[in-house]
Amino acid sequence: MLSLLSAFLCLGLSLGQRTRVQTGALPKPTIWAEPGSVIPWGTSNVTIWCQGTLEAQEFQLYTEDMNMSLDRQKPTNPGDKAEFFTKNIYPGRYYCTYLSPTGWSERSDPLELVMTGIHSKPSLSALPSPVVTSGGNVTLQCGSVQTYDSFVLTKEGEHNFSWTLDSHHHDNKMFRALFPVDLMNLSHNWTFRCYGYYNKSPQQWSYPSDPLDLLVSGSQPQHCTVENLIRMAVAGLILVALGVLLFQARHSLKSTHDAARR
Repeated sequence: MLSLLSAFLCLGLSLGQRTRVQTGALPKPTIWAEPGSVIPWGTSNVTIWCQGTLEAQEFQLYTEDMNMSLDRQKPTNPGDKAEFFTKNIYPGRYYCTYLSPTGWSERSDPLELVMTGIHSKPSLSALPSPVVTSGGNVTLQCGSVQTYDSFVLTKEGEHNFSWTLDSHHHDNKMFRALFPVDLMNLSHNWTFRCYGYYNKSPQQWSYPSDPLDLLVSGSQPQHCTVENLIRMAVAGLILVALGVLLFQARHSLKSTHDAARR
């Protein structure tokens, strides 16, 4: 009897270990949002995507504070991902998992869905000046009279670029954060904005600050360079045409003199 009990116990342990190995072997899914993870307040439609493997049979979407799934979707056919349409989206952390023949995967890395326009906008300025020399340094100051706990600096054109710093009480009327920017590899102009938020709701940002253009002395916009190239090409064509006309006139004059001598 004891030997039979031991055999069942060993079998159970073996199956348990196999299940854990199979579950742990599943690749972690990838989660992202369209049109992006930073959206203005009032945005009506956001699509959250979850991508697993081609063996995925079902996808589930979770929020950080929910024990039950927010939504379930079948994968696109054929495909390894599913889309979740959310009309009433809320800022926060979202996760997803998928079901395969060997079990459920572990949950994805968190998707930080941020909503802007919740609080009043901060101000953004460059110290000492927004006109800088390539290879130098400049400090961007984001500040507000609101007691924001943190400020976020973003760069236009790079959706994944953000830099967060804690705010500091600068004087009796202002909280600010100073962002040192290295211009060593800067060869064109940049546009920055910043936001503020409170630590109790880190996915609820303020309205964006007014844009700040960082101008690099000596650099020119692309359209100016193209215009200069066009002007140079036209001037070259005119010079060639004048050269041809001058050559023809000189040749004609020489022919006239030769005929007169005869």
